[in-house]
Amino acid sequence: MASITVTRTYLELTEPGQLRAADSDPRLQIARVESCPPSFFRYLYAEVGRNHSWRDRLGWTDAQIVTYLATPGVSLWVAWLGGAPAGYFELRRAESGDTEIVYFGLIPERTGQGWGKQLLTRAVRQAWSDGARRVWLHTCTLDSPHALPNYRARGFVPFREERYAAEVDDLPPEPNARRAG
Repeated sequence: MASITVTRTYLELTEPGQLRAADSDPRLQIARVESCPPSFFRYLYAEVGRNHSWRDRLGWTDAQIVTYLATPGVSLWVAWLGGAPAGYFELRRAESGDTEIVYFGLIPERTGQGWGKQLLTRAVRQAWSDGARRVWLHTCTLDSPHALPNYRARGFVPFREERYAAEVDDLPPEPNARRAG
């Protein structure tokens, strides 16, 4: 394990017209998962987060997953390419009407091919369609180097930034991450 300093950036869209939508490719199919088996939820989380130190949910029990996904305002959407899962996004709408794109990403084999901009466009459109007052998310320097540029290209505007120390596998960090110390 290595300790690094991570920068987390919070971004938002405050009105639907701010979205700069990506062209859609009909090969990318996106569908809501109404009754997600815990094992599939774990697969999505582990695979999308594999190279980005996603750990928070790895220890969740089946009951925790089922309870979380049944929470009012939470929805899970999966992207499919050629019948295989390509990635996912998770939306969580707060009582305030703000909708957070809680998790978003592609499995490693599908990154860097332009699918992320289409998936993000769909996530934002879904949030507005569900009645969002504001759509927001956060990313960090452990995420794909494509993440922040994609969010900005779709019209997201940063509204807060913070730094924190994180323990990560002793692998070379993403280019934007800086070793602590």
